[in-house]
Amino acid sequence: MEQGKALVGQKTPLKLKEIWAIRIRLQIASRCRDLALFNLAVDSKLRACDLMQLRVRDVCHGQSMASRALILQQKTSRPVQFEITEPARTAVSAWISHSKLKAEDYLFPSRIHASPHLSTRQYARIVGSWVLQLGLDPSNYGTHTLRRTKATLIYRRTKNLRAVQLLLGHTKLESTVRYLGIEVDDALEMAEQTEA
Repeated sequence: MEQGKALVGQKTPLKLKEIWAIRIRLQIASRCRDLALFNLAVDSKLRACDLMQLRVRDVCHGQSMASRALILQQKTSRPVQFEITEPARTAVSAWISHSKLKAEDYLFPSRIHASPHLSTRQYARIVGSWVLQLGLDPSNYGTHTLRRTKATLIYRRTKNLRAVQLLLGHTKLESTVRYLGIEVDDALEMAEQTEA
């Protein structure tokens, strides 16, 4: 591999202990925006482009945080619904209050006047800093890591491909199978459990 070239391919999902390690670090450091961004990214399973386009009104109704949200995906133009867990609602609510955001504002505004919201590139740098703090190799992780994380955890717990397909907004089950890389994982797991 040439020096300076990033690894191409699927990004590794985070493990449960890594999710909590990042959350705790962000809480201790009082990184209000980053904690809201991280929790919502994991819960929503959205692509970076869709996550950066979220507005306050997408996740908050008046003064109360929604427990579910529905958005139209940019890539597929199909609606996808996602849950917002209590930790995410608390973090996002604190961020909205801290930043004095209004309903029409982007949830993660940019500090750069030319851009109304964080760019996907800036989001990628933020994700890279989180995994680096855990001592992980940032080339194995990216914004898609957060999209894959909860989907992978749900699949491992339930083995329900159809549910994961719906949560990710995939049109074909084959896409979900490929996305999760489960054929290989499941085959290896079965091989390990089978004595020759």
